[in-house]
Amino acid sequence: MISFTCDYNEGAHPLILERLIATNLCQEPGYGADAFTESAKARILDAVGCPEGEVFLLTGGTQTNSTVIATMLRDYQGVVAAESGHIAVHEAGAVEYTGHKVLTLPQSEGKISAWDLQDYLETFYADGAYDHMVFPGMVYISFPTEYGTLYSKAELEAIRDVCLRYELPLFIDGARLGYGLMSPECDVTLRELGRLCDVFTIGGTKLGALCGEAVVFPSGKVPEHFFTMVKQHGALLAKGRLLGIQFDTLFTDELYFKIARGAVDLAMELKDLFVEKGYELFMDSPTNQQFVILTPEAAQALEGRVLYEVWERLPGGRAVTRFATSWATTPDQVQALAEILP
Repeated sequence: MISFTCDYNEGAHPLILERLIATNLCQEPGYGADAFTESAKARILDAVGCPEGEVFLLTGGTQTNSTVIATMLRDYQGVVAAESGHIAVHEAGAVEYTGHKVLTLPQSEGKISAWDLQDYLETFYADGAYDHMVFPGMVYISFPTEYGTLYSKAELEAIRDVCLRYELPLFIDGARLGYGLMSPECDVTLRELGRLCDVFTIGGTKLGALCGEAVVFPSGKVPEHFFTMVKQHGALLAKGRLLGIQFDTLFTDELYFKIARGAVDLAMELKDLFVEKGYELFMDSPTNQQFVILTPEAAQALEGRVLYEVWERLPGGRAVTRFATSWATTPDQVQALAEILP
């Protein structure tokens, strides 16, 4: 059975496992005060080019998003996001559970536009009754988006300009950041990304780590008592070394970017495979997630042999499906799919 269901089917990159074993009996303080975590933070800040920044390592994506958003908003504020945004759809209401509403905007290919954001904010403050509403307090976007698409540098700059005009922090969810940065269509670097937002995450869970996300505050402006709030939200590991070792390894010799590039290269082969066989793409994704419309006949041919995710049902028994590569996907797996796919 070959699985393309998601990018965290496997455990961790072998170099991470080797490092965990090699350091297993080293005695280090807990809660991220260990030498491995300090080294990981330094490597990340060096890669981002923000020596004045701050980095925190948290347990997982949902905990990270809800913690960052809750600590940056006042009680009467909500977070603006695309209607397809992860926090609005697939996080079980974690943001709302902290008392903050997700204020959704229309999306196109998973992205919000600076124009729609500007229009929303203008309309909000033009309403004489806005004191009776949830105030927009920050903006959230995903890079890549939930459809594997990318914001261009120009689009990010335009959104950033609107955020600055209204004094709203911009939060970029980088759960799959490496797959975005290593896409041949990406025109923004990690260092530029750090200058275009107030906080962003570097995903480990979906990109070679057993678990963990790095939260980066590029300017060093961290919400008050952020560490305490991380613990309050259940996102702090007592054995913080486990996260430190993983991110220290990922950011040694550019491992994070190398394995992301490999996954994207294979995803492009997947895309070419589907196109050559006459399948329709639901979305033209330049990253590791490929969205393909399968006919009932194709689905039957793959049944019991290939796993993928059904994203949306269409008339006539067709379905929008997602095929995701990961850091661990092999060329042999892509070739096997090519031989099975009718």
